[in-house]
Amino acid sequence: MSDPSGQQTRDYWENRHRRHDELASSGHIGLERSGNEAFYAVRLAELLRHTGDAGSGTDPLFVLDAGCGKGWFARALARCGHRVDAFDASPEAVGQARELGGGPRYAVAELDAWRSPWLYDVVLGVDVLFHVLDDALWEASLVNLASLVRLTGRLIVSDEDAPRRTPRGDYILHRPAAEYRAVVEPLGLRHLGFTPYGFRENRVGFHVFTRTS
Repeated sequence: MSDPSGQQTRDYWENRHRRHDELASSGHIGLERSGNEAFYAVRLAELLRHTGDAGSGTDPLFVLDAGCGKGWFARALARCGHRVDAFDASPEAVGQARELGGGPRYAVAELDAWRSPWLYDVVLGVDVLFHVLDDALWEASLVNLASLVRLTGRLIVSDEDAPRRTPRGDYILHRPAAEYRAVVEPLGLRHLGFTPYGFRENRVGFHVFTRTS
């Protein structure tokens, strides 16, 4: 399973974003809309457990939503008081996210190529990295996201917590926590743990890291 340039995966997502609404295009393609509403709500609640709200309108948290799709989480986090940057590789998704508005600043960029003049309190990759099939591209993407986390900030990324790699279908490759830790911990981030979504049969959850140096 490999997609070294990422073009095959990009084409898949561009077409998916054109065909489906703002929930199904980045959510669970097999769920009806009401099911996806619940799926998004469950994941947001878990994210807020790890990020909280901004606490003060004069001192908001800086959040990056990497692989934001049509911006559902970016908008939700902005409503919670965060200051949000968001990007996705799909021009279709970003175009629709901008039309929906809601506060975040959107850009079109690849996971391994996004650059910022500032660091973030929280960097999110919600159900994104397990869609990166090529190992070199996956590692470069994870390294780039980790590099954007400020001291004491958090990197929150989705995957399963299985002992070995598990491919599912044509566009999913779940990697074990050990592979994430092997890439991220040498960069000065510590693994705080894994929290499953706990939604139906879904085995995915959030790996949470914090920058210690």
